Amino acid sequence: MSRLDDFLEILCGHFDNTRQLEELRRTDGPELPLAEHVNTVCNDKIAGLPVDFAGKFVLEESYYTSGGKTHASPHLFLFTEEEDGVKLTSYQLPKGSEGEELSYQTMPVLPYGELRVSERFTPALYTLRDGVWEGGSVSMFSPVLKFTLYERFSPEVLEVTETMEVNGKRTFGYDLPILYRRREEK
Repeated sequence: MSRLDDFLEILCGHFDNTRQLEELRRTDGPELPLAEHVNTVCNDKIAGLPVDFAGKFVLEESYYTSGGKTHASPHLFLFTEEEDGVKLTSYQLPKGSEGEELSYQTMPVLPYGELRVSERFTPALYTLRDGVWEGGSVSMFSPVLKFTLYERFSPEVLEVTETMEVNGKRTFGYDLPILYRRREEK
C-alpha cells in the first residue's frame, strides 16, 4: 500500500467530536461546537481524469452545530504523494455544485478540465512522524485575513486546529484542537 493510501485510510470515513464534548462537559472545559466530518474519495465523480492520474480527490463534508443551528461547509481537496509526504491542495467547487447541501451522494459529476485550484489556500504538506501524520499551512485569504491550519492524523483521532485572524485578531478558532474520532457504523 502506498503512503497516500495509508494516509487516506486514516482520513476517510465519518468522524465527530462527541467524545471530546462529553469530556469537556465533565471537566467544565471550554465550549466547542459539535463538529462532524464525512471524508470520501470522489475520483469516481470526476470525469476525464488522465489515465495515469495518481492523486485522489476527497470531498470533505463539514458540519458544525452550535446554539441549535447546524452550518455545513463542503470542500474539495486533492491529495498527492510527494517525496516528503502527502500534499493537500484545495480546489474551488464549480459554480452550481457549491453550497451547504453538497454531499458525496448529491455531488454531480465534475469535468476534470473545469476544476480550479483555490488560489487563496496555501497547500499543506503532511509528514509521517512516529505513526502520526502532521502538517498544515498558513494562507492569506486577503491582505488582512489569515487562515492557519494545523492537523495531526492517527488511526485513533483526527486533531484539527483552524484559526482565522483579521488584522492579527482571532475571529474564528478555539484554544484547543477539535478531536474527531471515527463514528461507529450502525
